[in-house]
Amino acid sequence: MTILPRSVRLLPARGAVLAAFLACASLPAAAQAGGRTPTRAQAPAAPRWGMVIHGGAGTLTRDAMTPEREAAYRAGLAQALQAGYAVLERGGSSLDAVQAAINVMEDSPLFNAGRGAVFTHEGKNELDAAIMDGRTMGAGAVAGVHHIKNPINLAREVMEHSPHVLLTGQGAEEFALERGMPLVPESYFYVESRWQGLQRAIDDERRKAAAGDTTHDPHAMYSVPDERKFGTVGAVALDRAGNLAAGTSTGGTTNKRWGRVGDAPIIGAGTYASNGSCGVSATGTGEYFIRWTVAHDICALVQYRGMTVQAAADEVVMHKLVQAGGDGGIITMDPQGNWALVFNTTGMYRGHVGADGRVEVAIFKDQPLAPASTATAPR
Repeated sequence: MTILPRSVRLLPARGAVLAAFLACASLPAAAQAGGRTPTRAQAPAAPRWGMVIHGGAGTLTRDAMTPEREAAYRAGLAQALQAGYAVLERGGSSLDAVQAAINVMEDSPLFNAGRGAVFTHEGKNELDAAIMDGRTMGAGAVAGVHHIKNPINLAREVMEHSPHVLLTGQGAEEFALERGMPLVPESYFYVESRWQGLQRAIDDERRKAAAGDTTHDPHAMYSVPDERKFGTVGAVALDRAGNLAAGTSTGGTTNKRWGRVGDAPIIGAGTYASNGSCGVSATGTGEYFIRWTVAHDICALVQYRGMTVQAAADEVVMHKLVQAGGDGGIITMDPQGNWALVFNTTGMYRGHVGADGRVEVAIFKDQPLAPASTATAPR
């Protein structure tokens, strides 16, 4: 029972005034301040579960891509989204969904990850991958592996069955064998178009050397004709339980040397997930994404400055990176299911699927997301 202060005098309509006073006094402060009286406690809205993916960003233009090839990429993106959606729809975890979607792209020769990995200067394929659990902050990554069919699977093994975060080269493959993961021959990764891309890159390198051009172009390794994109695939998912996960897998860069490792397997640079902020997978000039810790920076802006994922991604990708000379893109999703696909290049293979099962993809900068079966734009 609420006792009225003595200073309160009841007016002629004291019954109504008293009732209003008691009703107001019994409400939480937030409800009083809001100026409305809820009739019952309202449960928080369920997370809008779903997934976003990317298949690499870069110089992607319609005049450099045939309608048939565009249709193939759109179909590949849609297949990856459908694989992830199937996991989420039946109540599976965001980790399982991310892994399933990336496996599809790793198994396709279209994307520079797994099967479609590009060649190093020595004519080898070196693969990197990372995965992160937003619920536990667990993370696993591998770099410089040569015989792993699906590097994202090995990254998850590192996260769940080792005390480490990142394993590299031969040691990572020894760990794979201990975990019962078979190795594949290097010939599995041979794709003729990738091999020809390496030959063009080497020829271009020789021509420049003969002409006395010794300047270092940090983007040169990405500028092979017909392969002018940052070859990486990635996925971020939010499951029905409200947990985020992110993963990234790559074959690196054409003609790379000296065991170079980019941002994809570096937690906080190319891959990051936290239920307290967001999940991010990146694609771009890896050296910039590492130095600017792009994935974590976006999530930090969300967590500490209260920015939306769209605003945070714009700040980092469209401003900080551009000012630094870095190019590429990211996909991101927060615990409420808000998502963004941001890139400062002419295109990025990308897509989204929500709880309604609507699969939408896009490639070029001026191209909105649309069902994969939608006819390609006129040229």
